[in-house]
Amino acid sequence: MILATSNIVRSVITIGALLLLSDVFGVKLKEKFKWREVSFAWPSEDAKVAALNSGKYIVHNNLPLGLERWRDKLFITVPRWKTGVAASLTYVNVSDGISPDLRPYPGWTENELPTERNDGSGSNFLKNNATIISTFRVRADECDRLWVMDTGLADILGDAVQYAPPSLVLFDLYTDKLIRRHFFNSTLLKEDSFFANVIVDTERGDCDNAHAYIPDLGSYAVIVYSLAEDRSWRVKHNFFHFDPLAGDYNIGGVNFQWTDGVFGMAVGKRLQDGTRPIYFHAFSSTKEFMVSNMVLQNESYAQSPQAYYDYKLLGDRGPNSQSSAEFYDSETGVIFYTQVNKDGVGCWNTIMPLNADTQGLVDSDSDALVFPNDLKVDNEGTLWVLSDRLPMFIFTSLDAEQYNYRILVGETREIIKGTPCDK
Repeated sequence: MILATSNIVRSVITIGALLLLSDVFGVKLKEKFKWREVSFAWPSEDAKVAALNSGKYIVHNNLPLGLERWRDKLFITVPRWKTGVAASLTYVNVSDGISPDLRPYPGWTENELPTERNDGSGSNFLKNNATIISTFRVRADECDRLWVMDTGLADILGDAVQYAPPSLVLFDLYTDKLIRRHFFNSTLLKEDSFFANVIVDTERGDCDNAHAYIPDLGSYAVIVYSLAEDRSWRVKHNFFHFDPLAGDYNIGGVNFQWTDGVFGMAVGKRLQDGTRPIYFHAFSSTKEFMVSNMVLQNESYAQSPQAYYDYKLLGDRGPNSQSSAEFYDSETGVIFYTQVNKDGVGCWNTIMPLNADTQGLVDSDSDALVFPNDLKVDNEGTLWVLSDRLPMFIFTSLDAEQYNYRILVGETREIIKGTPCDK
């Protein structure tokens, strides 16, 4: 009897220890913001009513997609998939409540659609160069500038209107003033071109020598932009294409097929020779690749056949590991990436070989993380993740009684504990 009691005690202690370890290593992402449907900080109730009555604001057509943090601002993009998007570039304050109103950036005027439509000639109908038509992703760099990739395209899923050529828009985050707008030359655009992401390669001590990389997920290329030269060029490679075996998705009960090419990109740690690796992958793929930033920044070399072998296959993340976004965290050396087919967020420590065994899943949730669309790591070591149930928004419908849009956070060093990324 004493022996049996002793065994029971030891079992209880063991179970308790395991639960304790689970608590230590099972740190999950925490909800920071959530919305059933997003609302906006209108200048007045009359302005809101007028927008609703005119169709300029159709509540259920506003879906948040991208995010970025700078100081107390958390930028949230709302692409103009459909009509009635009140503002495409918005922000909330980090200290706001659980379901805050979105505030247009830099203001309401810059987020208003032009009254004229493009006549097909490629004309620019923007009110001014600070106007934002429709943006998917933005990036705040080390020099306190906000880079906005504006597609210039509205009502994407309906009667699509190209108000202006795709362009990069730069704002000074301290003054909220426009620094520059760079329109992509028509020679860089192909029939299926679509620009939904921007990655910035710069350092605080060398702000003028910045480069941006803009993946063209529709025609499988990357546009490189030089801030110093105010010039952009197109780079092609076979690795920018999608994998035909990885184009099938099953998310939230919705089955669909996409052929999106290069989309996720991340700027890695600077090496001893002064270069930085640029990690990338196609959306409809499970493989990860890398190329030196010096290759992309050398226009003539990048466009030559000699550059082909400078691109390296790093490995395969494993089945159903399609990813919409990735971000390199310089403090941990870990790349965090979305796992859209797994309702989760993955991680890979870049000091390790890349294969299915070295990938970690820092969190997965069939409610809160249905279609994790974008993620970023801020200067405080916090991972920010936005999930938005995009497949339901596009292919079926969203339930306005449920929370459809969420932003979750986690401390990078904590959420990788117990995963292969914690090295």
